[in-house]
Amino acid sequence: MKRIKLDKIDRKILCNLQADGRMTNVDLSKSVGISAPPCLRRVRALEEAGFIKGYFARLDGMALGYNLSVFALIKLTSQAEGDLKVFENACQDIRQIRECHMLSGEVDFMLRIVAKDWESYQTFLTEELTQIANVTSVKTMPLVRSAKEKPGIPICVD
Repeated sequence: MKRIKLDKIDRKILCNLQADGRMTNVDLSKSVGISAPPCLRRVRALEEAGFIKGYFARLDGMALGYNLSVFALIKLTSQAEGDLKVFENACQDIRQIRECHMLSGEVDFMLRIVAKDWESYQTFLTEELTQIANVTSVKTMPLVRSAKEKPGIPICVD
């Protein structure tokens, strides 16, 4: 991964793509004020440098039958690096776990989990999550509502 220094145009490209990852290169180039070929080269360079990790569509979980979203605080028996990696790898393989974040403090990890309903979450909790090696406790916090869901980072400048 080669390192590049971001200029004003790079930041505009990132801002635009973060807002609309499906934007065509022609529209993107017009928006940032350069022609299409150098715009595409810049996008590729931003991808190669790791500033752009990927592209995805934000889906409506409820429309697709996932009516429950839960945050779970996980405590592990051991915080040895090998045990942390085992837990992280297990999370990678479980489809219902959408996010896994290691924390500092009283808990070791925070997960965001989706489920069809409370019963399917309970089954997931007892049959999968608590069966992962080294898990000592799980504190569940169901999501009631979201006041803000803004993906990405505040790269855009006015």
